[in-house]
Amino acid sequence: MALPIITADQRLAEARCVKGCIFGKSGIGKTSLLWTLDPKTTLFLDLEAGDLAIEGWTGDALRPRTWAECRDLAVFIGGPNPALRSDQAYGEAHFAAVAERFGPPSVLDRYETIFVDSITVAGRLCFQWCRGQPEAMSEKTGKPDVRGAYGLHGREMIGWLTQLQHARAKNVWFVGILDERLDDFNRRVFSPQIDGSKTGLELPGIVDEVLTMAEVKAEDGTNRRAFICQTLNTFGFPAKDRSGRLAMVEEPHLGRLMAKIRGPSRQPLDFSGRLPASTPSHAASNDQTKE
Repeated sequence: MALPIITADQRLAEARCVKGCIFGKSGIGKTSLLWTLDPKTTLFLDLEAGDLAIEGWTGDALRPRTWAECRDLAVFIGGPNPALRSDQAYGEAHFAAVAERFGPPSVLDRYETIFVDSITVAGRLCFQWCRGQPEAMSEKTGKPDVRGAYGLHGREMIGWLTQLQHARAKNVWFVGILDERLDDFNRRVFSPQIDGSKTGLELPGIVDEVLTMAEVKAEDGTNRRAFICQTLNTFGFPAKDRSGRLAMVEEPHLGRLMAKIRGPSRQPLDFSGRLPASTPSHAASNDQTKE
């Protein structure tokens, strides 16, 4: 069967949903971002059981406690992956078994945004599961093989994230802790707190947005919380904006941030690769946004 061509009109008419990660130090207020989302259309995946900061928030929540439950929710939200064999995780059989327990996928239609708190805890659940798999045992000695466990962990986490990334009709936000350390030259280096290195390295290539929630100094000298959104930023924080619509520093409000990302379409480049003369440059647009 030939693949159907998606016309430009069809593609532009599709809902532009956002997939992103928000990293920040413990206590910066990442979970509290739920207050900036519509509770009627947001589903909270509470892996940390740390919802004291949002006591009184009126949205729905799920509390997965095992890696198997995390995988079940991912296939239920993202649907079956046609590239996989039916007997593989996220394949047709997995989806059918989960749908039989959870009900028809239409039960999720009311939710526009999935808020996952946190990817750090998901990584721990995943690694605990990986340590009990045959791949984490040495064939020669029968003893635990840490390298095998970490290899499986990397593949499992990337598969889970990719499955949720393909939930086209949903916004998906992953929250995680940001680690800070000093390198050999006594410079500050920031990295996501996730077991194993593979997930942290590949994560920016999977999601659309990588934001760091941090405390920055305002023009009046006071400190305030903000999202750092651009890769080239003066703070050295991990960040990425695939939309091209965000300034380097944005207010920590997910509702307004997504509205800005889904704003008017950008002007196309001409054939020379230059922006049309009537269109302000990307840098100028960011400067105007800051003002």
